[in-house]
Amino acid sequence: MATHSFVLAEGQRRERLDKVLARLSPEVSRATVQRWIEEGRVLVDGKPCRARDNVSAGNRIELRPGPPLRSSADPDPSVVLDVHYEDEHLLVVNKPSGLVVHPARGHRNGTLVNGLLARPGFELVSADPRDEQGSLRPGIVHRIDKDTSGLLMVAKDEPTREGLKAQLARHSVERVYLALTWGVPTLTTISSLHARDPKSRLRFTSRGSTGRTAVTHVHVRESLAGGRAGFIECRLETGRTHQIRVHLSEQAKTPLLADALYGKTSVSPELANIATRLGRQALHAAVLGFIHPASGQPMRFEASPPDDFAHALAELRALG
Repeated sequence: MATHSFVLAEGQRRERLDKVLARLSPEVSRATVQRWIEEGRVLVDGKPCRARDNVSAGNRIELRPGPPLRSSADPDPSVVLDVHYEDEHLLVVNKPSGLVVHPARGHRNGTLVNGLLARPGFELVSADPRDEQGSLRPGIVHRIDKDTSGLLMVAKDEPTREGLKAQLARHSVERVYLALTWGVPTLTTISSLHARDPKSRLRFTSRGSTGRTAVTHVHVRESLAGGRAGFIECRLETGRTHQIRVHLSEQAKTPLLADALYGKTSVSPELANIATRLGRQALHAAVLGFIHPASGQPMRFEASPPDDFAHALAELRALG
């Protein structure tokens, strides 16, 4: 793999090497960066280094990425999948809230990938330079958060995986989410930079001066509870991590109902009770459309929100 070289810009404060490198390489996790440092794949000013070493403006960091680890995920037939479509090349799953997409720290088992591996046509794959995460997340070409429900496309073979990834990169995949919000958004198109929040590895932000472009198109379906809540749809032009959650919270100032990470707590008791009963962010991937990489045929799927979302919507409607 090619070596990447970074010279830290003027103004870069003194900071741990692994933190800086994880920020410079947002496509990989900090744990992966730390593993590469331990393997001697990172040099600072031409010298070996440690993850905890501090770097600052003017330092040159050279990174030679290593091959991805092979997944240790085991097939788990107890993970029940709601399959909307399946053929020899791909399938479309309606993921319930609470199900993690792939194994990660804190979620080694019981994920969607574990369930996929228990199905015919799926197996652990070897490293592929075209897909750094392919051996860790077999079949996964895009993700939705654990507590978000809805449609997800999964590839069964490498040509299909690459074809779906190319459509995602071109922003040609149709992805429409339904959401319940605190307040009613007035913005119709939200465009911003998007990057990991420098103050929290769990959060992302649209308020920084660096990052990748993120665009969300918003349509209000209903104003609920006398304007205190909204039922909206969000159409993704790009698909950054937590994009809808960040845009609604930071840009529209109308965060998702019951979003523990980006939401708000200063609401009336009756609205707070509805959020508590829902117990997870009110976001559902309702529409998924793409071109089948093998057949060239357009594919489009819809999934109604699950019962918990529908109940919260009904309760908000009852408030006027």
